[in-house]
Amino acid sequence: MKVAKFGGTSLANAKQIKKVCEIVRADKKRRLIVVSAPGKRYKDDQKVTDLLIRYADAFLASGEAEAEKQAVFQRYREIVEELGLSRDFGAQIEADLDEVLTNRAGLSPERFVDAVKAAGEDNSAKVVAAYLRDLGEVAQYVNPREAGLLVSDEAGNAHVLPEAYERLHALREREGIVVFPGFFGFSPAGELVTFSRGGSDITGSILAAAVKAEVYENFTDVDSVYVVNPNLVDKPKEIKEITYREMRELSYSGFSVFHEEALIPAYQANIPVCIKNTNNPSAPGTMIVSERMATARKVSGIACDSGFCSIYVSKFLMHKEIGFGRKLLQILEEEGLSYEHTPSGIDNISVILRERDLTPEKEARITERISSELQVDDLAVQHGLALVMIVGEGMRQSVGTSARATSALASARINLEMINQGSSEVSMMFGVTAADADRAVVALYEEFFGEGAKSRDEQTDQVQSASK
Repeated sequence: MKVAKFGGTSLANAKQIKKVCEIVRADKKRRLIVVSAPGKRYKDDQKVTDLLIRYADAFLASGEAEAEKQAVFQRYREIVEELGLSRDFGAQIEADLDEVLTNRAGLSPERFVDAVKAAGEDNSAKVVAAYLRDLGEVAQYVNPREAGLLVSDEAGNAHVLPEAYERLHALREREGIVVFPGFFGFSPAGELVTFSRGGSDITGSILAAAVKAEVYENFTDVDSVYVVNPNLVDKPKEIKEITYREMRELSYSGFSVFHEEALIPAYQANIPVCIKNTNNPSAPGTMIVSERMATARKVSGIACDSGFCSIYVSKFLMHKEIGFGRKLLQILEEEGLSYEHTPSGIDNISVILRERDLTPEKEARITERISSELQVDDLAVQHGLALVMIVGEGMRQSVGTSARATSALASARINLEMINQGSSEVSMMFGVTAADADRAVVALYEEFFGEGAKSRDEQTDQVQSASK
């Protein structure tokens, strides 16, 4: 049994939905299908989820958002008509949407927004199931509440509960093709709760683990995962096989192909994941696995994400002061902040945060508290940082990867604000100014994947072997 998830671009219009259904019908093992809400049909179009969020914001602000509602209706209307589905079915979709969009009774703003956002995936699943039936398939839409997808009660940031897996396992016994909406589940109290944005990937991974699928196929709009953002490098190399750990590091660092939290259920159940292209389903795609064959190439991918800042703290003999780190992080915790990285030395430490979380008011309070409560010698906040990450399982056994990376960045005249290597040794992070981020990625790509990269990898292996 395979679980196949289709993203928003794969379901943007009737033409794409027809492709999806052809793919599903081409392999009888694809019996559990997870769908996103319709995405963009063209570059400047809007995703249905964005239309729904705009509706919810307008409705909460004024109690009326007819134009925004009709924009949502029109997208589904066009899809239903072009698929040749009945008018009665189209009317039912609009009635279902209308009920969700106008039902504020007893709902907090957060719960209302969650319910409205989830309507995109929910009705997308109903449409796909109906079209499959029109094609003569035995297909059924299944609601996450009915199936038992239990999640934590955290609006917009749900996490699956352990008891959900046993309930969801029963989906294996359903007849025909099951079409399941992504992005949301239900709390034990019966409240609808969404995952974080892009959470349909998470739904697919949860279901793959629950039904013990042989593979979790994630269909998107690219033939495979590339080693670097193709908007920065022309025709970058493709990744044929990558480990869960490598992919998770890259997703965290800015790869938009796969939601960073989505790999966890598949990883824990040891379900291989295959990234495939809806528009070119015969392409082999990228396999994400627990272990992969060792290759001469040490680096698997390069990613970058901006929007970071750092709090730099210096104090003489900091390393001798028991509890200093705990006290510093406790100040951030009490201000409701989580941190990303904490590179440190004997007398200094930097805490990397998401810039969007550090408001001017919080920054003022935090810096005052750190100065007064920890009696530091120096304190500075640096904004406008980007984190560039190189990732690869082979880096653990390789000598000289960091030297090659820093040399490449120096040759591109890029100043490093910080360096940090993860304890797993499969990733290395470089902090640079946001203005230098793209050039840093290109410089690292040329070093590890450009012309002559293979021979440099082999030279590194030879030096390492000679030193043993």
